[in-house]
Amino acid sequence: MKTVSLKLTEEQSRALVGLAKAQGATQSEIIRMALDSYAAGRGGTGRGSCLDLAGELVGSVDAAADLSTHPRHMKGFGG
Repeated sequence: MKTVSLKLTEEQSRALVGLAKAQGATQSEIIRMALDSYAAGRGGTGRGSCLDLAGELVGSVDAAADLSTHPRHMKGFGG
């Protein structure tokens, strides 16, 4: 294990202490879980991007190729 030092605002410190108490974990464990969660959401081994999550749904709808760009499809939407 490697030791890292960081500075927290008072609000962040209170939140960290509260989370640790609520979960019965150490502050270090909370920080490691948060880092793992953040890294997973950034293309790591976690859930992945919206495209990854949509998976097999991508391209499954049969629609006009210019659906998002042609004004006739946008009639009645927006201002």
